Amino acid sequence: MTDTNIRTYTNDRETETEEEETMAVSDEQEHCPECGGRLVSDDEHAETVCTDCGLVVEEDEIDRGPEWRAFDASEKDEKSRVGAPTTNMMHDQGLSTNIGWQDKDAYGRALSSRQRQKMQRLRTWNERFRTRDSKERNLKQALGEIDRMASALGLPENVRETASVIYRRALEEDLLPGRSIEGVATASLYASARQAGTPRSLDEISAVSRVEKMELTRTYRYIIRELGLEVKPADPEHYVPRFVSDLDLSDETERMARELLESARQEGVHSGKSPVGLAAASVYAAALLTNEKVTQNEVSEVASISEVTIRNRYKELLEASDTAAPA
Repeated sequence: MTDTNIRTYTNDRETETEEEETMAVSDEQEHCPECGGRLVSDDEHAETVCTDCGLVVEEDEIDRGPEWRAFDASEKDEKSRVGAPTTNMMHDQGLSTNIGWQDKDAYGRALSSRQRQKMQRLRTWNERFRTRDSKERNLKQALGEIDRMASALGLPENVRETASVIYRRALEEDLLPGRSIEGVATASLYASARQAGTPRSLDEISAVSRVEKMELTRTYRYIIRELGLEVKPADPEHYVPRFVSDLDLSDETERMARELLESARQEGVHSGKSPVGLAAASVYAAALLTNEKVTQNEVSEVASISEVTIRNRYKELLEASDTAAPA
């Protein structure tokens, strides 16, 4: 045998020996050393015991599981501690470090003047490193604008998430040149609210936005056309619960308003009319029918439409209701 063959033979024997030892250890871990029975782990008592003879093979085991309990899959996902979930509402999807603004240590004690200066420098550099190029700076500004407007309008988190995805798509497909960041961000939020069934009127959106209503409508049409978004016409019934809640009216009034809108739909009165105007008029008419005190001016302020529109629409709704009512 040559030296090379001898070394190869020796290495093969050593590998076989290691595998045999590993299999032996594995077999010992799976079977009882006394009777050869099957071993199970008792998590409640932190022990490994034999199912046949009851021998305690190991005790005082370390529980590497969580300290909380979950009774279904959704609860387990909610309580899982693996860091914050990724989100499209942040330009880096929430994967970077975020230094808090409180000048306190881990024990809640105030930092010294020198430490505060150091932390401020760290925050400054952290913000600079979080946005590496102009595209990320653009995205960071737009997502902050979406979050600000959504908070002012009371929109839920799913609407903000969808608006962030729409803006990211617009940025990736190079739809921003020639348009303002605020305009595309506002249009994304408006489209997202429409898709989620929690719409806000153009007047409400433009009131919290930094762009004019004309620019908003123009940018909105451009975005949905270029991205191929499917946005259904706004349903007047989607506005009713919010108007009823803001006016502090009863559930009976809300039910009556929905019935009036259904009658108008059957008679074709709603065609070509503003959904916000129809919703506001139905709430006003329903309040009159249920003897609740509410003025046209109050409804007008909540819905951000004129009193003339409310007067015209509520008369049409009442007429449609009388026509649709069985003789």
